[in-house]
Amino acid sequence: MDPARFRDSPAGRLVRVGQAEAAYHAFVPAPLPPSLPLDADLWRALSAADRALGELAGLGRTLLNPHLLIQPFIRREAVLSSRIEGTRTTLAGLYAFEAGQLDLLGLPADALDHDAREVFNYVRALEYGLERLATLPLSGRFIRELHARLLEGVRGGYATPGESRTNQNWIGRPGSTLNSATYVPPPAASGELADCLAAFERYLHAEDEYPPLVRLAFIHYQFEAIHPFGDGNGRLGRLLLTILLADWGLLPQPLLYLSAFFEDHRQDYYDLLLRVSERGDWSAWVLFFLSGVTEQARDAADRVKRLQDLQREWRERLAGVQGSGSLLRLVDELIATPLLTVGQAQRALGVTYRTAGLSVRKLVDAGVLRPLDERAYGRRFVADRVLEIISA
Repeated sequence: MDPARFRDSPAGRLVRVGQAEAAYHAFVPAPLPPSLPLDADLWRALSAADRALGELAGLGRTLLNPHLLIQPFIRREAVLSSRIEGTRTTLAGLYAFEAGQLDLLGLPADALDHDAREVFNYVRALEYGLERLATLPLSGRFIRELHARLLEGVRGGYATPGESRTNQNWIGRPGSTLNSATYVPPPAASGELADCLAAFERYLHAEDEYPPLVRLAFIHYQFEAIHPFGDGNGRLGRLLLTILLADWGLLPQPLLYLSAFFEDHRQDYYDLLLRVSERGDWSAWVLFFLSGVTEQARDAADRVKRLQDLQREWRERLAGVQGSGSLLRLVDELIATPLLTVGQAQRALGVTYRTAGLSVRKLVDAGVLRPLDERAYGRRFVADRVLEIISA
């Protein structure tokens, strides 16, 4: 890491670690909050973000069965957050993995199993975190529990899931060293990492004059700058945003996810985080973050409405079909899980295999489902329009 780029930063301080040829520099971010004047540009961005978030919150309160509509959003977030880290899994691939049917994608299962498992762990960690809020306040322990689930059995499993790192990590191009890295976070051995984490946890529960969305921008930068784990820091930092939105009561349902925005603007995302460390340029980072909240809140509201419209359209189409009660229950299930087998339909409806097969056939005839293969048994079906709305 080039110390000259960080030496005069108001966002933190440099420390020299090691001796002689083994010596390197690391960056220790200053405790939050920073000093950030809220100028006209920031107030405009904050107003737009608050308005978009409020509209999404209002829509979330109208959902009759929010669990069904939340599921595809959680999975889309898992796919996009993991894609930033280099995984190849698509939304369809994640659903196929969950159903134990990776062969649906026309590739050997082992070619995608690892990436899909990593994305699925993100789903599990996020769902766990949202539930865990009822029994454990957001804390270092809470974050370590999320990390353990995020890395269970996947890449980075060597990096002590659920435990803060004890070794030095760094961010840089493949093959880079501590001295050629783009960024080196606080060292663990000398106590700076532990101090940073303690200060970070205190800020999670502190109150200051900054609006909640600005505080979220601060927190996301700080977590990435501390980089407290051996692996999974990027995914966990983005996951924490959703957890905090729920914990602070900013949304009644977990419908806002920023990974799509960060993925679309990946280089800006990395560059602006680094600019905070190098120059203390909080303003540019917070403006970027707030524009992401605005864009993704509007996007989520649009997708929710389209899913509701699709659900309503299918219900009207099937209202006069014999056995419509069972069909409507399957339609609701398809919003949450758009890949289906007759066996899954049987379990969802609590009926015989034959009856479930007849229901699935009616959904195919109505244009709700499309068969994916011609198997005599274990045939798979997909609700293409659900995948299109979520994946677009």
